[in-house]
Amino acid sequence: MENMHAQNLPPQSDRRGFFKKTFATVIVAIIGLFPVASGLTVFFDPLRRKSSTTGAVRVTTLEALPIDGVPRKFPLVASRIDAWNTFTEVPIGAVYLRRTGEKTLQAFNASCPHAGCFVDYLPERGAFHCPCHESTFTADGKIDNPDSPAQRGLDDLKVEIRNSKEVWVEFRNFQAGHAEKIPMA
Repeated sequence: MENMHAQNLPPQSDRRGFFKKTFATVIVAIIGLFPVASGLTVFFDPLRRKSSTTGAVRVTTLEALPIDGVPRKFPLVASRIDAWNTFTEVPIGAVYLRRTGEKTLQAFNASCPHAGCFVDYLPERGAFHCPCHESTFTADGKIDNPDSPAQRGLDDLKVEIRNSKEVWVEFRNFQAGHAEKIPMA
């Protein structure tokens, strides 16, 4: 009879053991979640940062630009930081520089504001020409042809002379296809 009575009782120790193990697993999971989340935050932190260049870029010297006002194209090389990588001295774009006076300069991004193709300067016409969609711009960057598909003139850039002879340009790219200049991130 005693044996029958033991068989009818529910196995409480097994149920208690199950709840203990489940509760312990939940506690360990919650405690372990904090270091894992912290580690993932540190690991993915560079992806949240924007890629960047080093601000103003040294392009050339003042002596390299003739006083005649004809634009000259210069490739830009700078260091870039992108996510986990640092790239030193890589091409980041190109600019056209022209002298507008003894110590005054004008700088344009060499990309067409219509579709982003590189423009060429045609000295025989005294104008910039985009080979992709036939946009044309005057030497001072304004739209030359009213039928041009470009909605704005060439993107001018901040330029300065340092140490009385070094030409520095604050280079940036702008979104193509818009009437207003929208900087790219």
